[in-house]
Order: sequence, then C-alpha cells, then structure tokens
Amino acid sequence: MLAAPCLIAAIWLLMLRLSRPRPTAPARRADIIVDGSNVLHWNDGVPSLRPVMDVIRELMAQGLTVDVMFDANVGYKIGTRYLHDRDLALQIGLPEEQVRVVSKGTQADHHILRAARRFQAQVVSNDRFRDWQAEFPEVDTPGFLIRGGMREGSLWLSGVRAAPKVLAAAGP
Repeated sequence: MLAAPCLIAAIWLLMLRLSRPRPTAPARRADIIVDGSNVLHWNDGVPSLRPVMDVIRELMAQGLTVDVMFDANVGYKIGTRYLHDRDLALQIGLPEEQVRVVSKGTQADHHILRAARRFQAQVVSNDRFRDWQAEFPEVDTPGFLIRGGMREGSLWLSGVRAAPKVLAAAGP
C-alpha cells in the first residue's frame, strides 16, 4: 500500500530534477575558460589530462581564476566510460564548480564562448572557433584566445593577460 505513493513521489522528484536546466556556464567570475577537449590533445595528439593540469597550474600560479569545459565524450577519450564534472574535477584537482562536462550530444564550444563573453574572459584553445564567428565575433579579437602546446614535455602559452589587481580598502 505504501509502495505506490512512494513510487509516484520518486518519479515526480526525478522528473522535477531532469526538467531543471543544467548550468553550462560557471556561476562565478572566471578570468580564463580552458577548452579542456582541445588542450587534452596538446601532448603529441594523444588525449591526456596532463596538458590540462599543466595549463591550470600555470594560470593559477599567475593568480588567474580558471574554469575548464569539456565535450561529453572526454571520458571515452581518456578512459572507458562517461565522466561527470565531479569525476574530472577530482582527476585534475579543481573544485567541481570549476569543471563542466557539457550534455551528451552537444559540443562545448558554444558554452565556452558564452561563458567567456559573460565574464570577459580569455579562452585557452588552439581552436579558432570559425563556426562560431558570426555569433561570437570576439573570437577574432587579438588577445581573446590563448594559444599553447607542449614542446619537449614543457607547456608553452602565448597571450595570457595578467590577473586583475584587487585594490585593498584604505584603512583609518
């Protein structure tokens, strides 16, 4: 007798959860949006999280706030199963709110560019985003894209803007 109402409540809660739009852009300010699916291939074209972690480490050392976005297939590129935001966040050493895996069947490009526009952030990627130039003309703006790669096992990046300065409030 109790099973039917519990089942109905569980279905209702599941439908409520699934109907909520999933945030695709970070809720807080980011200085840099990393195209994780692009950077993943920077080590001789072999998918690996190492270049992603190297980029994160370098940018954070410069005092920048970093968010990383991946295509939904990232788990299959570096492993054998789908990986959620939490899974990747643990692997690359960032809080979950700084990592996004876009929904299956979509590319991360639109979400990356939308977040970059929202926060006036730079984008780390060797992608030129040509398919998105009409909607996001800023991809042609000098300094919008940070290019990079791995050379002899070491990371190189070009075009990183300095972290914004935070002015301390004047005391009495």
